[in-house]
Amino acid sequence: MKKQDRVVYVCQACGHQAPKWMGRCPDCSEWDTLVEERTAPAPGRSGRPGTGVDMGPVSLSDISLDREHRWKSGIAEFDRALGGGLVPGSMVLVGGEPGIGKSTMLLQAAGRLADQGIRCFYLSGEESSQQIRLRADRLSIRADGLYVATGTLLEDLSKTLDELRPDLLIVDSIQTLHTDLLPSAPGSVGQVREVAARLMAWAKASGTPTFLVGHVTKEGAIAGPKVLEHMVDTVLYFEGDRSHAFRILRSVKNRYGPTNEIGVFEMTEAGLTEVGNPSRIFLEERPEGASGSVVIPCLEGTRPVLVEVQALVGPSPLGVPRRTAIGVDPNRISLLVAVIGKRMGMEMGGQDIFVNVAGGLRVDEPAADLGIVSALISSHLDTPVPLDMVAFGEVGLAGEIRGVSQPEVRIKEALKLGFGRCLLSRGNMSGVGAMDGMVVQGIESVVQLTDLLWAGRA
Repeated sequence: MKKQDRVVYVCQACGHQAPKWMGRCPDCSEWDTLVEERTAPAPGRSGRPGTGVDMGPVSLSDISLDREHRWKSGIAEFDRALGGGLVPGSMVLVGGEPGIGKSTMLLQAAGRLADQGIRCFYLSGEESSQQIRLRADRLSIRADGLYVATGTLLEDLSKTLDELRPDLLIVDSIQTLHTDLLPSAPGSVGQVREVAARLMAWAKASGTPTFLVGHVTKEGAIAGPKVLEHMVDTVLYFEGDRSHAFRILRSVKNRYGPTNEIGVFEMTEAGLTEVGNPSRIFLEERPEGASGSVVIPCLEGTRPVLVEVQALVGPSPLGVPRRTAIGVDPNRISLLVAVIGKRMGMEMGGQDIFVNVAGGLRVDEPAADLGIVSALISSHLDTPVPLDMVAFGEVGLAGEIRGVSQPEVRIKEALKLGFGRCLLSRGNMSGVGAMDGMVVQGIESVVQLTDLLWAGRA
């Protein structure tokens, strides 16, 4: 170790620095995350390149409001997740489990953009150029404007960028890239933070859209310091089970568009293909005449999506009943079961309860409460819900049904797929106009739900 080097212990979860090793990080309370790193002083003031942008103060009224220009990749679902397309100078972080389709998606998008005359540069620190060419052949990508290189040193990348001057940069992945300014290992907190900061400065100065692929931890979060997600303009997560064909690209942060927007894809031998009508895909195998099945119109960003929620309620052979929820919050299920028991007299505390969102989609909004309650009661009574009915609304602890946002958009999506009946909060009725072919019924409490659908069975 050089004399001028300084030893610090950096938390790999949050980036907190400590002068000595500790078993538990005092900042994020994670155990065994502090790792020794040596930091060398950077040349000059910071060692980072300047942005080349005039940072002088400008009057707010003098700032131009020119219409934002976006590049269309030619993949509609990908552009939707980005908020309408690529913004020049933006930095996008793409995360997801290994093998979920991150590299495939970005290579396909780069190929489409290169066909439009946009010079694209794909840097891989994990695969050889031959491996990338094999994937490109499988995806039928033959673009001459797509350049590929392999490497892990940021200084070498900077030289290549100065020579090639690409219009689009893809780095796969940010954890493999490192700089000689820091002696710590690639993928460490210091390296990831420094590399991302320098790439951000270059992207803003040159106006080049930049994509960073990020590894994820076993909990599903992007590995590295949390500040990485704060630095970038957009964060996209790939969701879905690798054993299933469908993939969901979700925007969890976007400075240039709505958050929680999704793009739906299907993994095929030819790569990721778009799913233009995800509602139909999620409902195409819905069973007829089965209890515990209810369709819910959810909003994913600005897109309405119909999903099927399935519930199974039955006697438990165990001393402690099981509670399993896939695609919904388990704590929300416990809350709704307690409301059903207290307000409706249907005690399910001693029974096993399983809830699943078919198709692999995750539903987080409270608008799914009414549909989940309907599915639980349907399975408990072993009586199916009408096949042409959808339900949405938030359920409170008093058993009341509360209104949710954009009810008319949800109902129109259900109407397009042939549903003829909708249950919702009475408070949402004023925001819904007359619709031919759809019977809309407003209710105020979960007690009215049983009176309406299962009179005499509760």
